[in-house]
Amino acid sequence: MRTGALRLARSRRGKALHQLPLIQEANLNRKEKRNGFIRVTTTQPTIETAGSWPVMLTPFAADGRIDWHALDVLTDWYLAGDSQGLFAACLSSEIFQLTDEERLAVVCRVMSRAGGRVPVIAAGAFVSGGECTPAALAGAVARLADTGVAAVVILTNQLVAAEAPDDAWLTFAEDLLARIDGRIRLGLYECPVPHKRVLSARLTAWAAGTGRFDFLKDTCCDFAQIKAKLAALAGSPLRLYNAHTATLLPSLRTGAHGFSGIGANLVPHLYAWLCRQHRADPALAAELQVFLTATYPVVSLHYPVAAKAYLGLHGLPVLPVSRMNGHGVETGDLAALHAFHNDVLVWEQRLGLVSPFAAAVASRR
Repeated sequence: MRTGALRLARSRRGKALHQLPLIQEANLNRKEKRNGFIRVTTTQPTIETAGSWPVMLTPFAADGRIDWHALDVLTDWYLAGDSQGLFAACLSSEIFQLTDEERLAVVCRVMSRAGGRVPVIAAGAFVSGGECTPAALAGAVARLADTGVAAVVILTNQLVAAEAPDDAWLTFAEDLLARIDGRIRLGLYECPVPHKRVLSARLTAWAAGTGRFDFLKDTCCDFAQIKAKLAALAGSPLRLYNAHTATLLPSLRTGAHGFSGIGANLVPHLYAWLCRQHRADPALAAELQVFLTATYPVVSLHYPVAAKAYLGLHGLPVLPVSRMNGHGVETGDLAALHAFHNDVLVWEQRLGLVSPFAAAVASRR
């Protein structure tokens, strides 16, 4: 990296963040230091409809440290794959295995690299130590919002215990919202770890009615529930992005706004095409849906290790290294990934798409 191209962020306690490289000046429109962090103030596009939002991977070097150069190339690759936006800190990013400082650094780095070309959202507003009260969580949301993300995504399982009823969740959520600056745009993510809390249609209607939420990553994997949620949020700013490949096309036809699942970490351009072109060519969209559903076992193989291996096989400087899954890539896994890629090449030709790998490799030169 070029000398002078980075700035050192500092924590709210004044401690250096282990010299994590956060901001590349060339990619910024303006910088503003706020609450001890350098905020990326590129103009953030609004969260619009019909597109693919990859749940970004975090590349690691062989020693387990974050590979910042690989993260830059990976960001370019997602954008070359026609991604509508980027979910920069989520379960696929291994947020539970990152430190507080690393999570913020990853978000800032992705925003810097994206440079306002697409909106960037992020989860990871965690309370470090102590009870997760509405006041404490609101403080964590504010710190993440200080990075300048288009929306801070709250995990639906953060608010109350797994066995708590919806009324308890709603009481916490209302208290939390009252403590968050109204200028901060929010999202919701039905994260399956450590437990999954799927929003009911009633809670979805509440979130939609507040006018504060723009993004819902739905992981219920049930079309009937998705349909009910879409009815509940109709006419509001809240948009539903389905994480479940098998129900994606039916949900899009019913009004879902796009995809935000792990498949976009291997073939973002195919998911983007399906989200945006399914009405223009319904027969071809149905064929693509069958392919994406049938190959999901390959996509999810030892996730995220095999997904990272797939990227590395095709030109990205991404190693099959994960902090949350130590499984290695075996010979049979590589054969499945190669066969999958051969099918992807056929689909690129059928859809008239340029491979994002070509663009990402060119960006490294």
